Amino acid sequence: MRLEECKIIVTGAAQGLGKHFALRIAEAGGRVAAGDVNEDALKALVEESKALPGTIVARKLDVSSESDVGAFVEWAHEAMGGLTGLINNAGILRDGLLVKRDKATGGIAKLSAAQWQAVIDVNLTGATFMVRDTVAKMAETGQKGVVVNMSSIARHGNRGQSNYTAAKASLAANTKTWSLEFAPFGIRVGAIAPGMIKTPMTDGMSDKAREALVSMIPVGRIGVPEDIWLAAKFIIECEYFNGRTIDVDGGLSM
Repeated sequence: MRLEECKIIVTGAAQGLGKHFALRIAEAGGRVAAGDVNEDALKALVEESKALPGTIVARKLDVSSESDVGAFVEWAHEAMGGLTGLINNAGILRDGLLVKRDKATGGIAKLSAAQWQAVIDVNLTGATFMVRDTVAKMAETGQKGVVVNMSSIARHGNRGQSNYTAAKASLAANTKTWSLEFAPFGIRVGAIAPGMIKTPMTDGMSDKAREALVSMIPVGRIGVPEDIWLAAKFIIECEYFNGRTIDVDGGLSM
């Protein structure tokens, strides 16, 4: 698919990777329906895109709400005059060890159900419903296209991220599952597993933790959104790519 032909939903589009993806598609002349819970940042994104060849339209989207997902997909289809795919990018972190010893009390503490469920609701259930409803709309209208899932290097396992790992590993596995299920509709599915990328999410890390991780990256630097966009662009444009996950991590092993 040519970028200028895209009529694509980008979730988590108000900042970080999602914002970068949306602007890159609009720069190429494509159309984007941007969704995020941050309405002010969405408005800023639309303003920033006005001089670009393509178009970005935006609406608040909470992917953890099934009804919100369905309504957003219907709106996106109408607003763009069609729908050719999805960049399934929205995600959150609620890191914590599953079981740990409390340093202050010496007692045993457990990851809370709320920490677990918040990440699963957004990063897995919400992401899955975004794929389901987007593909259903495309199949209903006979539109071929592509889904790009955002997995993570953490899908291989990472200390303190049981919830995140579970969600991202599932998205990588289901990329293969969905590529088989959606083949009759002419819809491809690919995934990207970023390593450590400079985004507002990673900016919240302590300097010590960031430096420790960077020292483990063979290319010697943290990734930037453009590194991940190059992988997304490949998946969108390469009609022979399907059912696989691309690792873009600078060679980092966790």
